[in-house]
Amino acid sequence: MVQMTTTARTEQPWVAEGLAAPLALMPSGDGSDRLFILDQVGQIWTLTPVGDLLAEPFLDVSDRMVNLQTGYDERGLLGLAFHPNFAENGRFYVYYSAPLRDGAPADWNHTSHVSEFTVSGDDPNVADAGSERILLQVDQPQSNHNAGQIAFGPDGYLYIPLGDGGGANDTGIGHTPEIGNSQDTTNLMGSILRIDVDRGDPYGIPSDNPFSGEDGREEIYAYGLRNPYRIAFDPGGDRQLFAGDVGQNLWEEVNIVTLGGNYGWRIKEGAHCFNPQNPHVSPEECPDTGPMGETLIDPVIEYQNANAPGGLGLAVVGGMVYRGEVLPGFQGRYVFGDWSTGFGQPDGILLVATPPEMAEGLWPFEELRIATREDGRLGHYLLSFGQDANLELYVLTSDTAGPSGDTGKAFKMVPPES
Repeated sequence: MVQMTTTARTEQPWVAEGLAAPLALMPSGDGSDRLFILDQVGQIWTLTPVGDLLAEPFLDVSDRMVNLQTGYDERGLLGLAFHPNFAENGRFYVYYSAPLRDGAPADWNHTSHVSEFTVSGDDPNVADAGSERILLQVDQPQSNHNAGQIAFGPDGYLYIPLGDGGGANDTGIGHTPEIGNSQDTTNLMGSILRIDVDRGDPYGIPSDNPFSGEDGREEIYAYGLRNPYRIAFDPGGDRQLFAGDVGQNLWEEVNIVTLGGNYGWRIKEGAHCFNPQNPHVSPEECPDTGPMGETLIDPVIEYQNANAPGGLGLAVVGGMVYRGEVLPGFQGRYVFGDWSTGFGQPDGILLVATPPEMAEGLWPFEELRIATREDGRLGHYLLSFGQDANLELYVLTSDTAGPSGDTGKAFKMVPPES
């Protein structure tokens, strides 16, 4: 177990409430000091600089999505990214789960859409819902493992994380026999994609993508991932890309993702060998290379899943490297967490990891205690993290396991009261 020594608090009152399942919070980069909150049930809400959540959503795509299961569902409106030049061009991008498109395998579940929209010419707080331009459609065999937190990198390209297609063990309908989807670079699943939204029709391929002009899907930036649910670039330092990759039964992991990297799933779960025929036991031996002979890259953070004795939580929630000012003790450290210790009661966990003194090796981490709660626990399901224009961090939570109700909140992380 991690040590429970670090203390912070989540600001009261919360900065936003009354949401179903908030999955992202971010500025648009246009200097307006607004924040935009994405709700899994289909809306993007505007939070004004004075802290008011506007009554009309910035965008509502709920009528374009699949019907969500209220008890638990990994589909929905999952990602939002504003174009680096949003202030000039008004373009932004969303990732959502649409009904299965025509021509997709009839026994598959849904189709993931990555679409471009533009802001309304009449009201900067309302998007033009009719401006949708679908860039990418990916048919999904199962309902889960959709990842979704799209982001623009420092290179100006759009990064799109995709899970392995769902189900368990990267096997079954819609999964490549023998190696699974995540090791099969002829499909997009189990990968982080990188595309150029400013060129091509409907997008361009960066020339240094690992499979540009080679065998394999040219959109792939890195692969060998199971469900990279939350990704984020470090806003400082070397601008590294961090991805929290949800594990199967035993190990949760966070990876620093690099161009062309193979992160091991389903050969490995975390830094441990994996056998899809016996997923509850980590085998002692397995290959250390992928199907093309490439070296498998181990995570920088890992911990045992709550399904294992002494495990910490059920699903890692990737976070962000702190580069703000109000929490100086967190500077350069990676704040992340876990969804909950169980399904029956909201019990998410906040964690903070510190880069090791040596360049290589696992990052040590500890639980982040909440000073405003008597037991120091978060007391909610942890859904995601957000960041404002000043690089301060926000924690997004809900008290229901599924995308329903109005218990979703956004908290700002601030120092503990003296």
